[in-house]
Amino acid sequence: MSFFNKVLASVGVGGAKVDTKLEKSEFTAGEIMQGVVEVVGGNLEQQIDAIYLTVNTTYIRESNDLKYTDVAAFQKYKVTEPFTIGANEKKKIPFSLTLPEDAPVTYGSTRVWISTGLDIKNSIDPTDKDYINVRPTRIAAHILEAIEQLGFKIRKVECEKASHKLGSRYPFVQEFEFVPVSSSYKAKLDELEILFLSQSAQSAEILMQVDRRARGFGGLLAEAFEMDEKFIRLTINAQDIPTIKDKLKRAIGI
Repeated sequence: MSFFNKVLASVGVGGAKVDTKLEKSEFTAGEIMQGVVEVVGGNLEQQIDAIYLTVNTTYIRESNDLKYTDVAAFQKYKVTEPFTIGANEKKKIPFSLTLPEDAPVTYGSTRVWISTGLDIKNSIDPTDKDYINVRPTRIAAHILEAIEQLGFKIRKVECEKASHKLGSRYPFVQEFEFVPVSSSYKAKLDELEILFLSQSAQSAEILMQVDRRARGFGGLLAEAFEMDEKFIRLTINAQDIPTIKDKLKRAIGI
């Protein structure tokens, strides 16, 4: 192989290419994802130091009254050890990895994708990008469904930069913003926001922000100084599912 072709391969021209094929495009948080990474050699033999999969999302970060969109890689998985791919050679490498139970779900503006990269020394690493749909865990799905049954409707869902006070293991948290649509809540609340702080197969810890509707001059002052907001930290276990609606109703407690 000529020196010229080696130079081209080092900048990604005529080098190895990668393509990840998942068994499906929709997963439940906590589910095992399976697929195959296909690597096709370029014009010359190359040493692949590693293949890695990264699960990513974006989140909103505010700074100086401006909003920025940042990318967060919340899971990284090494598929294989170093190997050599020959010129025009094709390799298929199966993989399986568990999507975290606290992965953000693809509601609203939230997008999740898997990026695949080949780690090649002295070269631009080939990459691949595959979007997936993420559905909530069983407990999270019951929580969201119960909130809607109480008389709320989802208005907005997005990931935002996490405050250090929340103790999130990611740089972001996913916020579900609801507005009341039933008469009993509509007259008393402006909105209800829910953050999932942590999740497992058996439980979910949430933070609810109850924004009460201002009433009278005192209420307007409270709203102006954000004193009308009530925060409730709550843990929902699997055994709470049959009574989850009542538990959330008591927590909101208007």
